[in-house]
Amino acid sequence: MKAALSLDLDNKWAYMKTHGDPEWALFPSYLDIVVPRALEMLEARGLHVTFFIVGQDADLPENADALRMIAAHGHEIGNHSFHHEPWLHRRSESEIDEELQRAEHSIGAVTGHHPCGFRGPGFVRSDPLLRALVRRGYAYDASSLPTFIGPLARAYYFRKTKLDETSRKERADLFGAFADGLLPNKRHRLTTEDGTIEEIPVTTMPGLRVPIHVSYVMYLATVSPKLACAYFQSAINLCRITGTEPSILLHPLDFIDARECPELRFFPAMTLPVKLKLRIVDSALCALTSAFDVIPLIDFIESPRNMMVEA
Repeated sequence: MKAALSLDLDNKWAYMKTHGDPEWALFPSYLDIVVPRALEMLEARGLHVTFFIVGQDADLPENADALRMIAAHGHEIGNHSFHHEPWLHRRSESEIDEELQRAEHSIGAVTGHHPCGFRGPGFVRSDPLLRALVRRGYAYDASSLPTFIGPLARAYYFRKTKLDETSRKERADLFGAFADGLLPNKRHRLTTEDGTIEEIPVTTMPGLRVPIHVSYVMYLATVSPKLACAYFQSAINLCRITGTEPSILLHPLDFIDARECPELRFFPAMTLPVKLKLRIVDSALCALTSAFDVIPLIDFIESPRNMMVEA
């Protein structure tokens, strides 16, 4: 059985922007720290995965070396939008199309790769966004997070921010709705007015539909690292039992701590020391590779489709 692994390469400024910190406009970066760490861990296990890159980062010369390293190591390059705004789906269809095109151009210029997969910032998606992806020839969208706890995560996030009412309304769909827990938890094909596209959800716990991506595991590790690792192992076991080929997600904050990035101290699990975080990532990779053949998302959809469902 196959499993897909991806890393949303949200840069420091992108988190600050979503949080409402005006200092994001200075475009502070930690890619020179995060990317080598991630590549070293993946290379140690012989893994090729998908990196979703933000176009704005690809536009900044100081990020070029880190992003070229990703391509040079043979990883798939995906589109994570240009501006990394979790309210992208609220834009007009023409604005969405321009956002995708601008990101494609910037990412292609620095990596030499034209993305064929997309993940929306904050797991947002909409019919106009899906139609734009179809028209632009994307092979898949990976923006779905089929969990019931999205509104709870959003409430927690808002409690940690100092956003004004306008900014809160912009972010009203961040992390999705309660009804997202009813979405398919396996890869499936979506039909739009402009054609079809394959959807690869970020897998949640089969049955319970609670998150199992590594950042959530890190959050559990603030209570007990052993419990967190056991939780992830249980999720992987349940995926095998139910025939769920998982798509597992990593974030840059899984590779860095508050000492190295004090601006993001407010995020869950940033108080964990980086050595512990890296051990948890390694434990998750061990559990995943022991149970599944781990591949990039583009290879995932091109593997036999006997697991696919219609939606």
